[in-house]
Amino acid sequence: GYFVIMVAGKITTRQAFLWGLGAVYLFAFLSLYLQIPGLYGINGLIPVHRLMMKDSRSAWQRFTEQPTLLWLVRGYLMLSPETGMELICLVGAALGFGALLFEFMRSSLTFATMWYCYYSLYSHGEKFMWFQWDILLLETGFLGIIIAPLKFWKKSEARQHDGVMMWLVKWLLFRLMFASGVVKLTSQCPTWWGLTALNWHYESQCIPTPVAWYAHHLPEWFQKLSVVGTYFIEIPVPFLFFAPVKSLRIVAFYLQIFFQICIIVTGNYNFFNLLTCVLCLSLLDDRYIYDLFGWEYREDVPLYKKIWSKVFGEKTDRVCRWCARLTASIVMLIFIYYTVKFFSLSVDMEKWQVDSVVSFSWDGFSQTLRDIMPWTIYMGVISIAVEIVAAIYGSLTQDSGAGGKLWSLLQTVFFSGVAITMFGVSLVPHTALDRGSRDSVWPAFKKLYSDTEYLEITSSYGLFRRMTGVGGRPELVIEGSNELESGWKEYDFIYKPGDVYEYPPLVAPHQPRLDWQMWFAALGHYQHNPWLIRLVFLLLHNSQPALDLMGVNPFPDNPPKYMRITRYRYHYTPVDNNDTNAWWWRDEREEYLPVVTKDVQSMREFLKHHFGMYYHVQKPDTVVEGDWISMSLRAIHQSVQHVSPMPFLMSVFTAAVLLISTRAVMATVTKRKKSMPPEAQQRKAADKASKGRKKNEVN
Repeated sequence: GYFVIMVAGKITTRQAFLWGLGAVYLFAFLSLYLQIPGLYGINGLIPVHRLMMKDSRSAWQRFTEQPTLLWLVRGYLMLSPETGMELICLVGAALGFGALLFEFMRSSLTFATMWYCYYSLYSHGEKFMWFQWDILLLETGFLGIIIAPLKFWKKSEARQHDGVMMWLVKWLLFRLMFASGVVKLTSQCPTWWGLTALNWHYESQCIPTPVAWYAHHLPEWFQKLSVVGTYFIEIPVPFLFFAPVKSLRIVAFYLQIFFQICIIVTGNYNFFNLLTCVLCLSLLDDRYIYDLFGWEYREDVPLYKKIWSKVFGEKTDRVCRWCARLTASIVMLIFIYYTVKFFSLSVDMEKWQVDSVVSFSWDGFSQTLRDIMPWTIYMGVISIAVEIVAAIYGSLTQDSGAGGKLWSLLQTVFFSGVAITMFGVSLVPHTALDRGSRDSVWPAFKKLYSDTEYLEITSSYGLFRRMTGVGGRPELVIEGSNELESGWKEYDFIYKPGDVYEYPPLVAPHQPRLDWQMWFAALGHYQHNPWLIRLVFLLLHNSQPALDLMGVNPFPDNPPKYMRITRYRYHYTPVDNNDTNAWWWRDEREEYLPVVTKDVQSMREFLKHHFGMYYHVQKPDTVVEGDWISMSLRAIHQSVQHVSPMPFLMSVFTAAVLLISTRAVMATVTKRKKSMPPEAQQRKAADKASKGRKKNEVN
């Protein structure tokens, strides 16, 4: 719990961050890989072929206009866009798996390749890739490139600028959490201001877990108190990320991890929460990790201890410890005091509950935000300056000779310049919360942000800005029939609510992107979602790629003649519900898409307008590729296309963990054998030979 002016070692923290980022990449690539034919194939919901139609331009010319791997794969390997996306996913997943297994694979080259692969998919993925966690993975992945060591052929070693690079991860975590808390209030959503957001959140989120049903039925006072806790963790606590007292940073770390675990338990948010937990590793240092696992940690005496020891002598450790404890206690008391004040927290002893209500006004909050935003920038400037000074000091005082010191100093100066540039560019999306603060950002940073915005190396965030589904979640139900007046059957989705008796699934870290977009489509109109009309058109033809994204086909032999989409309001069943097998009940039935057939001209014109020549359903034999690369990739996909995604992802990850564990056990055994005295080794060999002779005599 000491004051840390010079940052403790970061090599283990860096390796843990890169390992976790590799795992997230693995999940993201494999999850998307299983869905590519249904989403982006020639008979998919948004065929990527239409974006990559051949013309007079060469593959290299197309690449220079839109620098993604898909142009090169299509132009030089002669793969279809769909197969090219599958190849890119496999390459990214293989590299992610390698990053889990081998330390030498956690290099800049590996993470640059994974980032570029995911960026290429994101650039062509359109609506099914436009999620904040996809953007967050791109920004985190870009940081991974500059954090990872360049030399993959050497064992990872400590670098003086590690603290500066990991600071960028901490700054990203701060922007993510702080913005997510602030936008809930700037949106002026009445549920967030009334502390009733969680009364609806568990029910209205995209894909709830079974636990969400129970969380929904918690007492209202607890739901309101949970909203207060959300504000507490997302707005003031992130400032502790930069506290000079390590114990405050550790407290902030565990609060963030607890918050993410709560979200994971109650909601299926794919790899997003895992990625946020990986970002939280930037709040730790090597000393804490070693102490946590009971390992021996060795480091040079840090600068602050050298200075303080001259003042306090032998009492330095005791003085540091008590000062840190006192500071941490005062800060937490201040946080608690203002939380009680701003939310009028009071204990009702008669009802055994904690009452809460927002006690500040919109004008007061807006003025406070305008006052605080500049200080977030000052805090960032001071914090990164401290990291840079500490890195420079470490470079000049390390025991590596004049050449080693000079090389370390040059690296520190270079990477500090990169960090300052990244920090400056990130101020543009960060200050989106306050226009006055954005005006103060240096124009050069604004220009650089504008020039690189398409790369998504830094972005603005704001999760759960407004609460949807107040009064019941809107849910779309697709139905088919061969008769207009009767025989309507509902199409089942694998993950999203449909059948009121269906058990809520556990999906994460897989993201079923069709189910997610169905949730967004229910909030709007079908005319704004042409992919949904194409889904209906594909179902009218029993197109298998689209059916693979859904549950049981109610028309397995022949497609239905008529189809329609109905919108309902879904609600959780009450606790005292007599039908104990039902999780939902629904009402407010309304028409979303009128009855259509595959020959309706208006629908065909609508699809042709949005998808061009690829609006119609292609026959399978017209899209077969004959070269060995295409055939191999198709065979690989066919071998896994019917597996359940979530178990598949976890099986691959578990295999990596088991391989790591086996290798660690074997290394430990080998090390113990080598550490045995020669006499002991001879005795062990003699005993083994003696047992062998006795066994032979018995036989």
